[in-house]
Amino acid sequence: MEVRRDILWRVYLSFLGIVILSCLVLGRAFYIQRVQGNYWRSMGDSLHQRFVPLDAERGTIYSEDGQMLSTSLPQFNIYIDFMADGLRQKNGKIFKENIDAFSKSMAGFFDDKSADQYKKELLAAYKKKDRYYSLKKKLSFAQYKIFRDFPLVKLGRNRSGIITEVKSFRKNPFMMMAKRTIGLYRENAQNIGLERTYDSLLKGEKGKRLVRFISGGVAIPVDGYDIDPENGKDIVTTLDVNIQDIAETSLMGMMTKSDAQYGTCIVMETKTGKVRAMANLGRRPDGSYDEDYNYAMLTTEPGSTFKLATLLSVLSEGKTTTNDLVEIGSSGKAFVGVRDVNDAERAPKPVLTVKECFAHSSNIGMSRIGYKTFASQPQKFKDYLHRFHLDSVTGIDLLGEDKPRFANLGKGANLKDLVTMFFGYAVEVSPLQTLMLYNAVANDGKMMKPYLVNSVKSNGVTLKENEPQIVSDDFCTPGVIRSARDCMEDVVKEGTARAVFKGMPFQVAGKTGTAHVADGKLKYSDGVYQASFVGYFPADNPQYSCIVVVRTKPHAYLHYGGQLAAPVFRDIATRLYAMYVDKKNASLYAAVKDSSAFQYAGNTNDIKNIFNHLDIHYTDSSMQNRWAEVYSKNYEPLVMPNSIQQQKMPDVRGMGLKDALFLLESMGVKVIPNGKGKVMGQSLSAGSAITKGVTVYLQLS
Repeated sequence: MEVRRDILWRVYLSFLGIVILSCLVLGRAFYIQRVQGNYWRSMGDSLHQRFVPLDAERGTIYSEDGQMLSTSLPQFNIYIDFMADGLRQKNGKIFKENIDAFSKSMAGFFDDKSADQYKKELLAAYKKKDRYYSLKKKLSFAQYKIFRDFPLVKLGRNRSGIITEVKSFRKNPFMMMAKRTIGLYRENAQNIGLERTYDSLLKGEKGKRLVRFISGGVAIPVDGYDIDPENGKDIVTTLDVNIQDIAETSLMGMMTKSDAQYGTCIVMETKTGKVRAMANLGRRPDGSYDEDYNYAMLTTEPGSTFKLATLLSVLSEGKTTTNDLVEIGSSGKAFVGVRDVNDAERAPKPVLTVKECFAHSSNIGMSRIGYKTFASQPQKFKDYLHRFHLDSVTGIDLLGEDKPRFANLGKGANLKDLVTMFFGYAVEVSPLQTLMLYNAVANDGKMMKPYLVNSVKSNGVTLKENEPQIVSDDFCTPGVIRSARDCMEDVVKEGTARAVFKGMPFQVAGKTGTAHVADGKLKYSDGVYQASFVGYFPADNPQYSCIVVVRTKPHAYLHYGGQLAAPVFRDIATRLYAMYVDKKNASLYAAVKDSSAFQYAGNTNDIKNIFNHLDIHYTDSSMQNRWAEVYSKNYEPLVMPNSIQQQKMPDVRGMGLKDALFLLESMGVKVIPNGKGKVMGQSLSAGSAITKGVTVYLQLS
């Protein structure tokens, strides 16, 4: 029994010893991990070295005339190693002798802390033996040059402990100008624009640096063990800073005036395809504009600017000429083949030539000639679109270009879609793709590939040079090209752009476009429009082609291509013609306002009573109509009838709000006015069908 008790006592004692030892081991492990962990990890770090990559200096992007569009600038981060031999020798004599002067220099130059505060923080870091104390970050080169002459710092790295880390940041000297085209370089995110397309050339080859890791895993460079990086190549673009500024300024003016959602403008050199300017402006929530997206490469339904493709296709078949007559009617509405087609504005006469249909942008006329030619063979129209390269991207040296979209024109094609495509719907193309086609017509049928980069250079030596590329030089016959150019010149002389380009001392050719927008969450009924003008100048010897596209706010009173886009085109054309073609002052070509011009509308009797009361002579052609409009003819008021039809939207432009409200509300229309003065715009165009309860927005000015 005693033997058994003796054995159990020994077992219990051994077990207790094991438990105590285990607790000691676990406690020591916990203490090492939780209390001394940082110390031992730093000791481990300090025992090894390794090479880390060194980023190369990123290449610079230049305009064609040699101005920097995007470049890398150095920034300097300053650290102090308080365990440097120079700071510790002779009980820190150098540090103690210089700290007062150094603190005063820091406080005086940076003006962010007092000298006493700097001294207090430096002494605390010195006492803690901090090996990588962060003194200042993101100093410019100019600041760093001054910093190098501070007391203590000028003693050199070994005696001062100063560690300088150089990093680069990307800078666009012209700020917003062409920002979306030039692009953004983002270290930890995807680049955009040319910065993305040419990233492999711009970034160069990385180097290596040997570093020693100290407390906390901080890496300190080891002198003499660097492998220098190979700097990136420079990119010389086709952009012209002056032309870019003109395009962006003109577009910005119209965007601000019309409160539009976004807009884009591209200027291309006709003979070469060089893109001289590409402006993209989108509206921010605060109402300002910025280059937030490359709208030049975004596909949308283009509207009437697509009618050039219809015209070229029809003329290429050889069965139609520009002098053939087309019945349009006088109602602004017609049934074409399989669907109703409406004209935004009534044609000047019921029968037009093909040229006049194009010039006055008649949807009815263009769909009639298109349906007549291709109704039995929709695939053939698709083949023409392929020949015009409208079914593929342009291949410009920017990533992210949208691919065009078309309704099915193959087997089982819907003829309604075919008719719709003839006037620019059921098809999506980008402004850049549209411009490439118009530029080809301006270039006598030679289609050029648009491009943005002239050359790649390294230290001033050209490594690669891009030449103009011909995409196609036989997509249309010379006769068809001449006819198309005549039609585009007629748009400006007699058609939808006549008023905008009146009085131009040089000839312009082009096409207006106004498209209802329905994409994303937007529906046609939301009243958003895309206004466009695309063309070239001078028409007799084209030097530049240009497209302007503006997307309006909902129910904007200015929404036609001739109202929004064409004025921007005119402003750009006059300035470029003066600077680069005719070498004269641009103000010579500015539109001159006629101070004698006016337009009013209202009740006929009220208008006549005012003229009689003021004893103003006028010509009365109102023919007893209740409503009339007045405008100047030969410097004298002319009173003309303003015919009103039931269930048709009247033209109330020029009326005072009282007359406009009385007329429209008597027709069962709900009116929402905006502004003061007389009516300058209406959300429903004159002649449009209206139903009781429909809402019309009036803009007064």
